[in-house]
Amino acid sequence: METNEKQPVDLPENAFRELKPGEEYHPILSPNKVYPEANAWSVSWGIIMAVIFSAAAAYLGLRVGQVFEAAIPIAIIAVGLSGAAKRKNALGENVIIQSIGASSGVIVAGAIFTLPALYILQAKYPELTVNFMEVFLSSLLGGILGILFLIPFRKYFVSDMHGKYPFPEATATAQVLVSGEKGGSQAKPLILAGLVGGLYDFILSTFGWWSSVLTTRVLPWGTELANNAKMVFKVNTGAAVLGLGYIVGLKYSLIICSGSLFVWFIINPILGSVPLSELAISSPEDMFTNYGRYIGIGGIAMAGVIGIIRSWGIIKGALGLATKEFSSKKGNDESKTPRTQRDLSMKFIIIAIVFALIITFLFFYLGVIHNLLQATVAFVVVAGIAFLFTTVAANAIAIVGTNPVSGMTLMTLILASVILVAIGLKGTSGMVAALIIGGVVCTALSMAGGFITDLKIGYWIGTTPRKQESWKFLGTLVSAATVGGVILLLNKAYGFSGNNALVAPQANAMAAVIEPLMMGQGAPWILYGVGAILAVILTWLGVPALAFALGMFIPLELNTPLVIGGLISWYVGSRSKDAALNKARVDRGTLLASGFIAGGALMGVVSAGLSLADFKYQHHLSETTMQIAGLIMYLLLIAFLTVSSMKAKKTN
Repeated sequence: METNEKQPVDLPENAFRELKPGEEYHPILSPNKVYPEANAWSVSWGIIMAVIFSAAAAYLGLRVGQVFEAAIPIAIIAVGLSGAAKRKNALGENVIIQSIGASSGVIVAGAIFTLPALYILQAKYPELTVNFMEVFLSSLLGGILGILFLIPFRKYFVSDMHGKYPFPEATATAQVLVSGEKGGSQAKPLILAGLVGGLYDFILSTFGWWSSVLTTRVLPWGTELANNAKMVFKVNTGAAVLGLGYIVGLKYSLIICSGSLFVWFIINPILGSVPLSELAISSPEDMFTNYGRYIGIGGIAMAGVIGIIRSWGIIKGALGLATKEFSSKKGNDESKTPRTQRDLSMKFIIIAIVFALIITFLFFYLGVIHNLLQATVAFVVVAGIAFLFTTVAANAIAIVGTNPVSGMTLMTLILASVILVAIGLKGTSGMVAALIIGGVVCTALSMAGGFITDLKIGYWIGTTPRKQESWKFLGTLVSAATVGGVILLLNKAYGFSGNNALVAPQANAMAAVIEPLMMGQGAPWILYGVGAILAVILTWLGVPALAFALGMFIPLELNTPLVIGGLISWYVGSRSKDAALNKARVDRGTLLASGFIAGGALMGVVSAGLSLADFKYQHHLSETTMQIAGLIMYLLLIAFLTVSSMKAKKTN
């Protein structure tokens, strides 16, 4: 029986910090009561959101090269829908709408990073064939495996590690849902910051009245430094990225940015000092793309391996629990388990994993490779990497809110290609096999990273994990079908090569990497090795290697604003001798930063839509003028976030 009692709508004060010994976290929705969650309203709207945002994200991602995060816009729409319909106790329903709908973003990211590469290569090798079922099944199976592999680790990431990870995207989405349910004056900081951040980013991306990236190149000495010493400093001036940095915090921001500075201020100058080489005339940006990022990929891969080794006890514990429950004849007594801790049973998960793996193998053998040995090897590669790197993807999302799925997929493609070539599968058939493998793995890791965000939101609010887990499969099915159809339609309408073709930068990168491997050429193993060795050294020194490697992989201009946001968070939380006042200021800043992220994400979609509708605006401002204007606007944005956060008053 669902309760009609008015639910409290405020995140507890210990929602974002580590718990003290013996302290427990009590979510907004009481574990002892039942609230509206998965019903006809929430499931129907969740499906509609999955279809709309899958199509929009695939179109925009392939057209302009950017995949927007769907979770926050969907959360905003869900709050608006429940408000318009005057639904009571809608918080649990809105979590389900967001969770089902958010399948769109992660499935799209998994699909468009790899599968359009099949069409790109088809233009050069006409004998290479692509069909809807290949695209659909690789997305669907990858998404299902990502869900199933993650569920056993839910408790570890969302509960055991409470307060130890910042979960920036989950924080922003949860703040949107909670503030929307509060309404009135309590939602004003979020709404105000959403308007400020959204308008700021909209003007920036649509009209370009100031520079989106501040760079030292604008100064004469900066240009000389870039050309001769191969060093350049950049800062993205977007509101959403600044908000992300505030939530990530100073500690992780500094580690991530250190990875970037290592590449741009140490690796680049060293490589650029090699006399009489192409490197001496390369730009710092080209050196990052062709060298630094590959070192980052090696670092991410090794950090992942180290993370797997370190979390082996957790993996063993999850497997042991699964085995124990599977072999038990009695089963679990759910009446003794709080509603907020009920997952899908381990028995179901094991059976579902076995079934999904069998279907995956049959898909490889009957639909892609047609050779038992090669299909078996491909299957083992997919199952092994998808399972082992699930925790890595979840870890990355928990730390920085950015899933390094393209880097891990690139490494998967390289390893899969080397292995497949070794057992005789090469040429165009090898390209298809490797890209399908990459598609399954990429989608699985993308889903694992995205789904841990949904589950963390549910943990903070107090929804039932089992309901989120159950309905996520439906969101995955709908999103995979939509994405598969959209990719085929876009290929027919625009194509992926030639004049006016879709950009698809990630897929083009995958095609560029896989073609030489399948045609007998090599890979930058030395660079991967440097990254791997660096990750080992960092781990030995006690530095989080994954965060550092992420910094090497993500462009410098997206990492430096994280430190600025982290510094603001540190500043507003340390000015007073009154700990309660400091906390109130940090919490208000978190709400404002969430507004920046939400407004930027929502208006980013609008701006991209205008660009696709051929909206064009030209100005005649010089680069120097835009840089000066960008610096002024960015300082005003920083001042707004800082001053507004400092206005908070402690609650009695």
